[in-house]
Amino acid sequence: MTTLSGKHIAFLATDGVEESELSKPWEALKEAGAKVTLVSLEKGEIQAEKDNEKTRTFPVDDLVGEVKVEDFDALVLPGGLQNPDTLRSDKNAVAFVKGFFKAGKPVSAICHGPWLLAEADVLEGRKVTSYKSIRTDMLNAGARWTDEAVVVDGNLVTSRCPDDLPAFCEKTIEQVAKANQRKVA
Repeated sequence: MTTLSGKHIAFLATDGVEESELSKPWEALKEAGAKVTLVSLEKGEIQAEKDNEKTRTFPVDDLVGEVKVEDFDALVLPGGLQNPDTLRSDKNAVAFVKGFFKAGKPVSAICHGPWLLAEADVLEGRKVTSYKSIRTDMLNAGARWTDEAVVVDGNLVTSRCPDDLPAFCEKTIEQVAKANQRKVA
């Protein structure tokens, strides 16, 4: 089993996050030994959803305007419709995402999460997937979009929807482990 002991993973999310796209990777990364931190726009809790119905809440650990990319080894961007749409309007959230790419750190985005990647202007020439309704947004941002369960392009992992979570979690763990191996080598 891949171990991510000593790795610190940021999850960037806010209200309207798809519950499974936050909770499943969170659990998988923790089980692999990583420390996980929920970064958001405001203190307190964020409201998750499933099929546009409110589900549970998640406590916020840190505010995006107060954390540094250097404090983390990787970034996960869960989807949902409202979540990334709100985040892409926040300059601190966009700068945080862009910082992971500048640092060459692993980034994983699922469903509508890649909207943040388009806003951060980091998709030019990259092969990605996403929820089908934002395909045109991905193409307009310069990405090479494909309809696959999971796509890995360098340090970027993307997936389409909750059905793809097993493959998304597996590839996310692999990318974080590979980044660790590159640092050691």
